[in-house]
Amino acid sequence: MLEVRFRRDSRDRLSSVFSSGHAEQGEPGEDVACAAVSALLQAAWAGLTDVAHVQVTGHRRSGDLLMRWPQDARDRQDVHAIVATAELAIEQIAKQYRGAIRYVREPERE
Repeated sequence: MLEVRFRRDSRDRLSSVFSSGHAEQGEPGEDVACAAVSALLQAAWAGLTDVAHVQVTGHRRSGDLLMRWPQDARDRQDVHAIVATAELAIEQIAKQYRGAIRYVREPERE
């Protein structure tokens, strides 16, 4: 199962995304569900770094992605639009692929 966690800080602002696993809806490289989630998260990373010019920390590996952005960027409308759009799209994909993709919204761990 592919699990995607969108975390919020104490002020309920999106603060990080963690994704792990695989949807297992096809052969490696042909899994449409995994590809969709991966494309959305890669686009969010690129949008934050290349469009909003925000310093993203984390890592990107096959089946494992973590991205965080600084507190001082979390109130910006462009940053919110980028990550909230990715969250909404992944939530909708998870509804289509129940049992393969799990969307989780949670508070940030201290």
